[in-house]
Formats: sequence, structure tokens, C-alpha cells
Amino acid sequence: MDHSQPRSGYRYSLDPFLLADFAAAEKGPSIVDLGTGSGILPLLLARHTPARRIVGIEIQGGLAEQARQAVIKAGEQERITIVQADLRTCRELFPPESFDAVVSNPPFRQLGRGRIAPDGERAAARHELHGGLVDFVAAARYLLKQRGRCYLVYLPERLAELLALLREARLEPKRLRCVHGHAGAQASMVLVEARCNGRPGLTVEKPLYVEHDLR
Repeated sequence: MDHSQPRSGYRYSLDPFLLADFAAAEKGPSIVDLGTGSGILPLLLARHTPARRIVGIEIQGGLAEQARQAVIKAGEQERITIVQADLRTCRELFPPESFDAVVSNPPFRQLGRGRIAPDGERAAARHELHGGLVDFVAAARYLLKQRGRCYLVYLPERLAELLALLREARLEPKRLRCVHGHAGAQASMVLVEARCNGRPGLTVEKPLYVEHDLR
């Protein structure tokens, strides 16, 4: 797979690779990626899971087109579909319970928190310009089949908010793993798996050290 990136605009980070590895045990035949960006996560999931249908939803036209071209270049058109749309309109796009799994790398920063990048694509990837965390969770709940699984990568400082929203939406957190830049460093990212209408019971896995600057 070609992982080359544009010199300007949106550039994916390590997050989709961490999330794809975290979700690699998913056996469901259909997966949707909310906010797919340039499509790197669907391509990774096509490599690491047996899913026969993978859909990436992206609101920004330029990124959606980049994702489509990446899918064509990888020869994965039969498995991966890129949809340019606002995930907040998912009820107009798909019937309820359309997917076995949902994956997402939502924007981490709330509006008014931190400097917004001058480039529009990068700004939308980092800040909640096109929907907040509650919108991503609501879309996941609508699209997931009963007992389906949701996989997310997010910031540790907003973990309490994420877990509360998931439980409120009846997406029960089942697995959590903290990601650290190196041993002794505070967690920089957190990976969470939730199950639709799952029973309570959270497994906290051993920390993942990546020897990488995650911020």
C-alpha cells in the first residue's frame, strides 16, 4: 500500500494505524468509517480484516475524492465505497443497523479549545467543525447492528466524556487500551471498543508503547 501524503492540507497521523490494529480482530462482514479523511483506515481494514463491505463517510469533497483515488489505486473498489456526506445525515444515507462494526478517529478538539489550523482540511480533522463527539456516537449507534462493535481512538483527557456518551447511547465500553509515546510518558491516545447493547464489563489492556510523538 502506498502511504505517500500531500505536502499541504490534510495529512493522516499514526492514529488510523493504531485503530486498524486495535480493530483487526473484527470478523463482521461490513464496516463503516465515520470521517474517513483520505481513506487510509478503510484501506488498512481491507488488509487486516475479512470484511467484504467497507464504507468510508467523509464530508469534505477534496478528501473524499482523494479517498476514492486511493481505493482505485489499491484495487479495492469491490470492497470499499467512499461516500461524500455529513455523518449527521446518516439516517438519510442508510437504514438503521446497516453495519456489523463502526470505526472512527473523530476530531479531538472542541471549538474554542486550541488554535484552529489555517488549512480547512486539517482544521476539520482536528476540531469539531462538522459535528462533535455526540454526533459521532449517535451515528455509530444508528448504524450498528445489535451486538455490533464500535472502535474509536481519542484523547485521554476526554475519555470520561467519551465513555459517558457511549453508555448513554447503549454502546457499552468493553475494551480499553492506552497508547504512550514511550515508557514513563503519560498516555497520549486511548483506544476504546464498545458493543451495542453489550453487558457491563470493561477490560483494560496493557499499555501500548510506540516510541513516537503522538501529538
